[in-house]
Amino acid sequence: MSVLVAFSVTPVGAGEDVGELVAEAVRVVRASGLPNRTDAMFTTVEGETWDEVMAVVKGAVAAVEARCGRVSLVLKADIRQGREGGLDAKVATVERYLV
Repeated sequence: MSVLVAFSVTPVGAGEDVGELVAEAVRVVRASGLPNRTDAMFTTVEGETWDEVMAVVKGAVAAVEARCGRVSLVLKADIRQGREGGLDAKVATVERYLV
């Protein structure tokens, strides 16, 4: 099974420049050892189970919350049986159509 979760953690009330606080969330994701990718708006993490991936999301939120008392979370998930490697496969499929 593949569980892909794209999420965004936003510190609330920390001003406009929140990159340092967001980096705390990304640090947790990278330390998890799960495949992941961060872009300008979201971090996507992939695992084999819902619980495994959500534990990483929870840890990322907690890391930001520790430095800022209020956190906003946006999350989108793709849970698919019989599939692995969705983090790269989904992008590769689109890229094939662009050439």
